[in-house]
Amino acid sequence: MKVYLDNAATTPIDPAVVEEMIPIMKEYFGNPSSSHAFGRQVRARLELSRRKVAAILNVTPGEIIFTSGGTEADNMAVRSTIEYFDVKHAITTDIEHHAVIDTLEEVCEKEEIKLSKVRLDEKGYVDMAHLEELLANNEKSFVSLMHANNEIGNMIDLEFVGSLCEKYGAIFHSDTVQTMAHYKFDFSKLKVHFAACSAHKFHGPKGIGFLYANKSLKIHSMITGGAQERGQRAGTENVYGIVGLAKAFEMATEHAEEHEKTVKELKYYMMDQLEARLPGVRYNGDPRGNSLYTVLNVSLPPTSKASMLLFNLDIMGIAVSGGSACSSGAAKPSHVLMGINSDPNRPAVRFSFSRFTTKEEIDYAVEKVVAFYS
Repeated sequence: MKVYLDNAATTPIDPAVVEEMIPIMKEYFGNPSSSHAFGRQVRARLELSRRKVAAILNVTPGEIIFTSGGTEADNMAVRSTIEYFDVKHAITTDIEHHAVIDTLEEVCEKEEIKLSKVRLDEKGYVDMAHLEELLANNEKSFVSLMHANNEIGNMIDLEFVGSLCEKYGAIFHSDTVQTMAHYKFDFSKLKVHFAACSAHKFHGPKGIGFLYANKSLKIHSMITGGAQERGQRAGTENVYGIVGLAKAFEMATEHAEEHEKTVKELKYYMMDQLEARLPGVRYNGDPRGNSLYTVLNVSLPPTSKASMLLFNLDIMGIAVSGGSACSSGAAKPSHVLMGINSDPNRPAVRFSFSRFTTKEEIDYAVEKVVAFYS
């Protein structure tokens, strides 16, 4: 049996999305920047896709900039803000995605900008009182906090953080890669300046995403050599990817509440099964609290066989991600688990689900994890 439980890394593309993309690859081959009929035909499909995404998020089409994915989108937001918007101070946490934390550390050092890290509580939640303290005691700030952590699933309240940033005149960026299309957003109401998206996290194609950039801020292109994306991202657009993104986005958001209910039930079912059959099991983060419904980071009991766990699961046909707060048994320690002081003696496994995940797959995975400890 083959069981895929690594959907936070990437999701299988929906067949309906493939069908939407095929005609673009076969027939719509013109360059969207060309003025002739072939180019205009492709430009029309590109802009229709942009309008679809913008309408779902309740923003203007000009606020959607197509990118190669979430990493590029995060980089655009971070680099543009630090380099062009007269920011004196940046705020983030130790458990952000590397696309954010590595980029911030680099540009803050280059631009001689102070970088602060918000404290986390014992469950890995951002300390909001400390965030306000940092905002109140520093000059104009840039805040980058992910909506949901990709490893442990903990979430922040975007509305609360956005209002806090507005109070202190800060620019707010959120890496929403794990939550975009899984939840419904109205960016006309949220006080968020930048948000990132990657299509392959919600059954769309890889290599395509977008940055939502509030119209109050003008993005400066990191890539020069062309006037595409309104001069904000040079390079011929990935049109079939964009069309696939729009289709996947449309399908996911149309049934967002239904998908959340179904997948959350599977997540809780897996927790119940693990707790009933594996004494001493714990979790990293707060999976029954304000947590991403697609992610479950399990802290398993200590074992001398820890280094073989992921290998054995893979042999049994189960695809998951692992992590450890120390380097033992992992190619590289997880900065997220280290950031929340996870017990380094307990092997950590991230199970992540999608609307295609079945109860039978959960049962099989639990059975094999329990058998590993037998």
